[in-house]
Amino acid sequence: MSTFVHRYELDTSRPPAREFWRDIALRALVPAAAVWVVIVGLGFLITGPLDNLPGEKGVSEWFVSIRTPALNDITAVISQIGNTPIVVAIAIVVMLLLLWRTKQWWFALVPGLAIGLQAAVFLTSSLVVGRERPDVDHLDDAPPTSSYPSGHTGASTALYVTLALVAQRIENRALRVVVTVLLLLCPLAMGSARLYRGMHSLTDVLVGLANGIVCAFIAWNYLRRDTSRNNG
Repeated sequence: MSTFVHRYELDTSRPPAREFWRDIALRALVPAAAVWVVIVGLGFLITGPLDNLPGEKGVSEWFVSIRTPALNDITAVISQIGNTPIVVAIAIVVMLLLLWRTKQWWFALVPGLAIGLQAAVFLTSSLVVGRERPDVDHLDDAPPTSSYPSGHTGASTALYVTLALVAQRIENRALRVVVTVLLLLCPLAMGSARLYRGMHSLTDVLVGLANGIVCAFIAWNYLRRDTSRNNG
């Protein structure tokens, strides 16, 4: 696991253009296509034979039952952070910072690749599956995409899991642990906010979370690296 997390520190070599594009295709796009097949397949199960999963409606109704003005405001802020323009803006800032600090464009690209893969899987699978949003009062206007999977959750997960991997470069152990935990809590907060606001069912959020995690790891692993030198 250490070699996976520190792969861009163990091998800082610049990839040749041909190798870069080959790895983008074979190590990023192909795995993302496989993720898409799985998510669409699950979506058809959830909207077909497994429609009205026991307890899922109860989860949505429970979140409605605990609504308060204060929680409405808090979840509105959290939900906005998962909007595409904000996620993209954060990713661009992080990519520029990584490029400045490391001078490795191939490494700085990783957050944008994670978000891009997640978005491609989310947008196309959402269009194909076309699941209706839960039958509860919605606190937000419904975007044009369908309920499954959760795009807000997927985008924030792809971003913050990638940032958590980047954060493993922090030398101070206590600071590294704190930053990592805070970053990993962000997707959970986003998923909870989307459930609270009635915009998604539980399976929408869980699959969005899975989509974001897998795409983050695909992006982190997209480039062939020589990790034979273990940093201990």
